[in-house]
Amino acid sequence: MSAAASRTGDATSSVGVRLAGVGSAVPEKRLTNADLERMMDTSDEWIVQRTGIRERRSIQEDKGESNATLSASALRNALEDARMDPAALDLVIVATCTPDMRCPSSACRSANIVGAVNAGAFDINAACSGWVYALNIGHAFIKQRQFNTVGVVGCDTLTRTMHYSTAGRSCAILFGDAAGAAILKATDDTSKGLVAQVMRADGSRWKDLYIPERMSDFPSPELACEEKLGYMQMHGKDVFRFAVATFPQVIQETLDKAGATADDVSQFICHQSNARILDAARKRFDVPKEKLYVNIDRFGNTSAGSVPLCLDELRKAGRVHEGDMVMFVAFGGGLTWGSSLWRL
Repeated sequence: MSAAASRTGDATSSVGVRLAGVGSAVPEKRLTNADLERMMDTSDEWIVQRTGIRERRSIQEDKGESNATLSASALRNALEDARMDPAALDLVIVATCTPDMRCPSSACRSANIVGAVNAGAFDINAACSGWVYALNIGHAFIKQRQFNTVGVVGCDTLTRTMHYSTAGRSCAILFGDAAGAAILKATDDTSKGLVAQVMRADGSRWKDLYIPERMSDFPSPELACEEKLGYMQMHGKDVFRFAVATFPQVIQETLDKAGATADDVSQFICHQSNARILDAARKRFDVPKEKLYVNIDRFGNTSAGSVPLCLDELRKAGRVHEGDMVMFVAFGGGLTWGSSLWRL
């Protein structure tokens, strides 16, 4: 056996991957529709009718809250659920488009906070699709026997990029802050793990959802404005149409890859972008309401934190079980979209 093989094990041997623990974290501060009514020309009725959102959470930087601390809280809760020492983690992946700074990564900082002293760490950015992308990446590392235990975190603190004024209301009503995490572990049970996945992107549509940092980041000189730097810019109608069309497509493609039907899936755990989009996808596949979880009314669109937050709430409510087949689905800026169909 070569030195490399002795370090990583036989990459061709079969290994399963299990979700050993899940956790989430949300800030205490609530930002309700009534709060937004005082900041901009909008109303609770208008927001609920178009999005299904009633409130969202927001970090308080003056109290020391950040992307890294929120990521760390979710990861710590997942480790506790897995009954696992943080030092046993081999790798930490944080999916985020809102790191506290360009360097170091949120993964490095959150790994340090929880005491994952032996773990490699890096961030990925696929916006709202990030955690689903990271889940597929973490699974691949374990299947190839590069690592035995991987912490996969999704965290975004997009309220820092919102312009809470009438001019920015198309974005500001939507987004909240949250983090969710899962601990992936190698297992001898090869029935567990990823059944099928899809990861796609259309970079030609980046202009539909972006956060400019420099004047040259704007797609055209006419749109360039210093007051918009650091704030999310979104073409809401275009993103909505993209999501309505893409959601059923990616679900069907994933089912086809797995040779499965919607009836075989116990839970569709989907990115919480808009209640109307979720309802349209549910009706397209004739999925009962209890099989497509919705929490957007309480948290808004939490980007990469959205899907793992739903998973943690479902797990705590006893609605996902060992042996279930569950599908994770998300789409976001980039534009990106992806899925991950698992046997738990």
